[in-house]
Amino acid sequence: MKAEILATGDEIRSGTLVDSNSAHISEKLEENGVEVVRHTCVGDDLSMLTSTLREIGQRVNVCVVTGGLGPTTDDRSAEAAAKAAGLELVENEEALANVESFFKKFKRPMTESNRKQAFLPVGAKILFNPVGTAPGFAVSIKGCRFFFLPGVPYEMKRMLADHVIPDLLAIQGDAALHSRVKTITTFGLPESLAGEKSAGVEAAFPGVQLGLRANFPQIQVKLYGRDSDARRLEERLDEAGRWIVEKLGKHVVSQNGETMQAVIGQMLLTQSATLALAESCTGGLMANWLTHVAGSSGYFLFSGVTYSNRAKIDVLGVDPNTLEEHGAVHEETARQMAEGARKVAGATYGLSTSGIAGPDGGSEDKPVGTVCIGFAAPDRSYGRRLFFPFGKRLMNKKIFAMAALDILRKELMGIGEP
Repeated sequence: MKAEILATGDEIRSGTLVDSNSAHISEKLEENGVEVVRHTCVGDDLSMLTSTLREIGQRVNVCVVTGGLGPTTDDRSAEAAAKAAGLELVENEEALANVESFFKKFKRPMTESNRKQAFLPVGAKILFNPVGTAPGFAVSIKGCRFFFLPGVPYEMKRMLADHVIPDLLAIQGDAALHSRVKTITTFGLPESLAGEKSAGVEAAFPGVQLGLRANFPQIQVKLYGRDSDARRLEERLDEAGRWIVEKLGKHVVSQNGETMQAVIGQMLLTQSATLALAESCTGGLMANWLTHVAGSSGYFLFSGVTYSNRAKIDVLGVDPNTLEEHGAVHEETARQMAEGARKVAGATYGLSTSGIAGPDGGSEDKPVGTVCIGFAAPDRSYGRRLFFPFGKRLMNKKIFAMAALDILRKELMGIGEP
């Protein structure tokens, strides 16, 4: 079964709004055995929308349309669907009841413009919307089954799960194919090298397709599979995943697509350990990433953005002589920063960053892209200098922060390199 996704609206077409709906719909359709072959976007012009629906109807078996179901005059999806299908647009009693129930729930009067949302192609199947005013609907055009959903993401997601996916599974019946994607998160290898090391997986596991996605500064290795037997598919992807892990070794952060910060959080909780940070060049980025994970209060104690030398001395207890002799960007400075953060917070571990994010401020000895990372544990501490050849400030801040977290990850795994 082949499908197409149509996003409607001038705000999507013009780039004013980012179309996140199509990505979500694609993922869910593929997971349920429907092959998505094309994404299309069109504005609010009625004739353009009508002709696009007819064209799609001749290309694929299924189409999910988002947007254009609101109460305003530029919401024209229902009218275009009726024209494309050669059907009359009529007021639907079930749809009207759906609209009215939303306003009754919030004890608000329904406006006359909202009544427009109940006008649908005659014979269309109503897709009830429990979280918004716009009911969706399903109708056939040129032999293709169209599902029309609201453009509001949380409404679309609820209705996709409640109506569209069950209908598609029923249509496919025993012929339904299960699609899965296994994501392996890595750090420390360029995309080209990660691709080279992973390249043999398709030959080793027929039916498995390899894909790589750069989510800077991490690389995601993706394994795609499709099979009529869900358990067999899961086993094949798990075997292929273990093959990839063996090839990429210590660069594998997660075998389940988890982020670096989520993996670190799980390890800290498992080990009943806590963490304190001292950030200079990363400006609190590590703290932001770590605290974005739910439950981080169970292990994250403190972060000090000690940007100035005075803050490093007064807050973290860095020796002024160290700063005078070596400067802020130095392994010993970073080591003392990590030690200081650990002591201030009473944490199990301390982690620090001090570097030159650029685009200015570099020197021959310490060019832009230089970072010193400090690590402190109850029994030892050290500093390490790394260099990343990126000229953009935000890219450097991200990779500095990720490199520091990776040092912590390896220490927690017992594979650190002092």
